[in-house]
Amino acid sequence: MNFTSLRYDSFRQVRLEKKYTFEYMGTQKGEINMKKKLLGLVLATSMVAGCLAGCGNSNSSTPSTDAANPAGGSSEAANQDTEAAASADFDSTKYINVVSREDGSGTRGAFIELTGVEEKDADGNKVDNTTTDAAITNNTSVMLTTVKGDSYAIGYISLGSLNSEVKALNVDGIEATAENVKSGDYTLSRPFNIVTKGDVSDVAQDFINYIMSDDGQKVIVDEGYVDVASGSFESTQAEGKIVVAGSSSVSPVMQKLKEAYASVNPNASIEIQTSDSTTGVESTINGICDIGMASRELKDSETEQGVEATVIAMDGIAVIVNNNNPLENITKDQIKSIYVGDLTKWDEVK
Repeated sequence: MNFTSLRYDSFRQVRLEKKYTFEYMGTQKGEINMKKKLLGLVLATSMVAGCLAGCGNSNSSTPSTDAANPAGGSSEAANQDTEAAASADFDSTKYINVVSREDGSGTRGAFIELTGVEEKDADGNKVDNTTTDAAITNNTSVMLTTVKGDSYAIGYISLGSLNSEVKALNVDGIEATAENVKSGDYTLSRPFNIVTKGDVSDVAQDFINYIMSDDGQKVIVDEGYVDVASGSFESTQAEGKIVVAGSSSVSPVMQKLKEAYASVNPNASIEIQTSDSTTGVESTINGICDIGMASRELKDSETEQGVEATVIAMDGIAVIVNNNNPLENITKDQIKSIYVGDLTKWDEVK
């Protein structure tokens, strides 16, 4: 079966293709091992025959390392060749496998707003027009894993969560970097908010003060986000437990802030519950957590219930594809067309 010819329009079909991919890779590995064994047998037979024909003959030669390894032994070169071959094998006539986040995700909310996927209907209500063919992931790590494992997938993640296992596309010719987010050149950006309701405990306020200080903002910058505040900090050494809940996009940098804060106030105990922005806001409203995390602006319906947001950082939204995809640049209009289902094949993205 030629697994690259599989066409699928749903997450179930993505999983099917992965199954065949693994089977194909297993077959290929078996063939390679068999070829290595045959080559070794041929070389051994040649050497024995040479010895029998004239042991000690100074004109006889031993097969060189280069003969056994035509690639020259460079693992780096081999890896580059493999990557180049994978890109060369990319079939642009294949369907685009759209991957999105779940309802309630702050990243999804910001993404559909910034790209125009969300539009208002005749009554003025906001409508999310994401194609029903999109595979849905429930957090950042699943999004990364899905796109990494699918040569024809497209997705989006927090810029601070970007790694080398996927490729971020330039949007309208602008690279997705913290510097370009800060300058305003990269337009797919949104705030990272912490959410509180009324007065918080002394220890929670001490932690918030740390986040907004020079020390806390340095942690944010070191993690690839854009700082938004400054100021000195001296901990009150307040004691107690802080529950922080919400966005899976904010959660990684919040974990780093927690670890850094522990070194200046070991009396505090911080529990981080990762879910999504909407859950984080609702948990704050209902008093389930002390601090909520949201990777989007708060809705009027939320602020009317007594919560307020504080921006702790700015973040870009990186549009990601598989490393085998040769595409380097995409326009915001093309992103919208893909996510509403108007562009369905990679050769239509020009």
